[in-house]
Amino acid sequence: MWNTSAEPVTRILDLDREGLAALRGRALTAAVAAAEGRTMVAEVFAERAALIPGDDGRGVHNMELVAAFGADLVVLNLIERAWDGSRLTLPGLGTFTSIADLAAHIGRPVAVNLEPGDVPEIRRAKPEYAKRLVDMGAAMLCLTANPGTSGSYDGLARVTEQLRKGLGDDVALWSGKMHHAGHPERVTAARLTSLVEAGADGVVLPLPGTMPGVTKELAAEAVAAVQDAGAVVLGAIGTSQEGSHANVVPQLALTAKEIGVDAHHFGDSFIPGMCDPELLYSYSVAIRGRRHTWNRMALGGRGRRCPSC
Repeated sequence: MWNTSAEPVTRILDLDREGLAALRGRALTAAVAAAEGRTMVAEVFAERAALIPGDDGRGVHNMELVAAFGADLVVLNLIERAWDGSRLTLPGLGTFTSIADLAAHIGRPVAVNLEPGDVPEIRRAKPEYAKRLVDMGAAMLCLTANPGTSGSYDGLARVTEQLRKGLGDDVALWSGKMHHAGHPERVTAARLTSLVEAGADGVVLPLPGTMPGVTKELAAEAVAAVQDAGAVVLGAIGTSQEGSHANVVPQLALTAKEIGVDAHHFGDSFIPGMCDPELLYSYSVAIRGRRHTWNRMALGGRGRRCPSC
């Protein structure tokens, strides 16, 4: 279960920069659940800076840009391109040996994608790499599968169980697929609840309208089953529709609300290594209104520095 404590849970909606940056583990999952379907998650390529990176490495990293447009949580994809196992080198931001420090810098919790399939060694969902990332301050580990990696639900259940046993109960493990990932298999409630049984406190589900065969009826049944099993659901847009037309995304957003997901994911495929930030904004307004969206946007940007420091 994501929340076994009797202590009251603060909604992720109500946290400021410092509160967001400090959020990790099962506390993150509980804060998402408490926000009742109003959490925005943006996935970005770890090594990309879409806006004027410059020869000197300065600029704006994609995670800063999605934070400025309303993301509550940022997920780093293709981690091997920026992480050598001990430090992250990020264009526009510099080098970090602590993900906790990176989170404090951008004012958001930072999660990392790991995978069970045919991927570079350092991106594999192995206890060794997972523990390093958690020790560095990763807020959540998203166990998923990129296109063409042959990742399967059985494989995801296997690595979810391995990591839960190796990392303990307090680490946030969200598991699932956003598309077929080169291993076509139907999305079913049974396959998703098997991930909860393996130890996931969050499950990834492709939203209706993003993947063939995922209907509103099927998705609603799966969401209810996962939540009844004790996990939250991340409704995902991971089929390049994060760069679709402006009239498409609000439809996906309202469908996501209707089926009951706890958090809303935008993939990294539009501007190199990230979504269309204007669509992220439109989606956020659709699911939580301008009040919460503008509040989150106003907390965007890197940490302020004292002019005399």
